[in-house]
Amino acid sequence: MADADTVLDAGIPARLTPIPEPAPPASPPSSPAAEMSLVGHLAELRDRLIRIVLAVAVASIVGFLFGDQIVSVLKAPIPGGKPLYYTGLGDAFVIKLKIAVVVGIILAMPVILYQVWSFVAPGLTADEKRVSRPWIPLALVFFAVGVGIAYLILPFAAGFLIGFSTEDLQPLITAGAYFDFVTTMFLAFGLIMEFPILLYGLSRVGIVTSKRLVGARRMAILGIAIFATAITPGGDLVSPFVLGITMYLLFEGTIIAIRRSGK
Repeated sequence: MADADTVLDAGIPARLTPIPEPAPPASPPSSPAAEMSLVGHLAELRDRLIRIVLAVAVASIVGFLFGDQIVSVLKAPIPGGKPLYYTGLGDAFVIKLKIAVVVGIILAMPVILYQVWSFVAPGLTADEKRVSRPWIPLALVFFAVGVGIAYLILPFAAGFLIGFSTEDLQPLITAGAYFDFVTTMFLAFGLIMEFPILLYGLSRVGIVTSKRLVGARRMAILGIAIFATAITPGGDLVSPFVLGITMYLLFEGTIIAIRRSGK
């Protein structure tokens, strides 16, 4: 018995000896690229903005070189061919420069949209890229349509406003005020035409749906009416009416596009 107890006692320490746990896997060393991801995104954003500015600058040079022809085209809608006046010594140069910058933004819009897409696209999934890619050329089309609509209604807006003149109230139209009115209208109409793309993008991330937009149609109509009245310069009735109708048609078209996408 003593021998048996001795053997058992000798085996106890072996059984009680803790089994060593496997060492945890060594954490991979931090990647410099991961640590610099935010800095890298900011650097890329800076580069994209620089390219946009350079594209606008080059296109603005083109607009400045053809400034006289552009002034003649934009001045044509004034009823009666009334001349435009400027009062400051450098006003003519400043006016042409403003027109050139607006023309530069319009001409550089393909580059602007491409740079925005190139910055956003890496963060999208393959399916999101496939769905969103067709909207990039559509954004350019919408912007061009907005500018075209602004130019088409410009004679009506100018005629409506000048129609309030009387024998005692004769217009002395200054070039600065007129071209500020025209360029603001062009940019406002062009940029507002991009709102269907915003709605469609919100639908892709689940913020809005076609059913929700249909339910909010009355509020959307009221919002479009208020927004179109506030954003159009000059205070005439033609510009906000045409802009509001266009926005409403795009709103209904966006609902159809979102419904077809399954949202």
